Amino acid sequence: MAQDKTRDGAPESRSTDSYKSIASLSEGLFKDNGSRFIALAYPVETEEQVREIVSSLKKEYHDARHHCHAFRLGLDGSTFRASDDGEPSGSAGRPILGQIDSAGLSDILVVVVRYFGGIKLGIPGLIRAYRESTADALSRAEIVTKIARRHFRVHFGYLSMNSVMKLLKELELEARDQVFEMECSLMASVRLGSVETFLERAAKIEGCRVEEIF
Repeated sequence: MAQDKTRDGAPESRSTDSYKSIASLSEGLFKDNGSRFIALAYPVETEEQVREIVSSLKKEYHDARHHCHAFRLGLDGSTFRASDDGEPSGSAGRPILGQIDSAGLSDILVVVVRYFGGIKLGIPGLIRAYRESTADALSRAEIVTKIARRHFRVHFGYLSMNSVMKLLKELELEARDQVFEMECSLMASVRLGSVETFLERAAKIEGCRVEEIF
């Protein structure tokens, strides 16, 4: 599902619970006047993952001059950042983010590692290099559709088990972390488009209580 973009480049959420991301690591490369720009695109879901990957790449490519990156997270892509890591302001992070947005992707991090070749490229040259290396990595990525979900723990009495399991089956929900005793519980991840129906129907089951897990 392609996403619209707002004027500042952020993906604009449509009335849906699906969005596009990438399945696994993909790599791209751009060379100009001796400089090499190695683009690495990762699927991510949290800012903590972003920090861990960037930190790891700075250690792995410790001899590189710059480690610029950008990311977007979530259904609407409202969590994002672009880092120039020492390059002139706006010459690295924003071009990387621009390619992410052009592809309509979220839950993605792109890090571009630059090895300096001895010749300055100027701001237009840097923008082109970071843009093209990112575009190369994204062109090689496997694009997948992700479903935005909310996570719940369902509590219910043993006598209500059949009603709860029927609800899960009809909404095509997978039960996880199940506890079946006199007081039962289970975990269910519900796509956003089905949350209202799920909560309404669960409330009609005798003794059923639902709490959201964040």
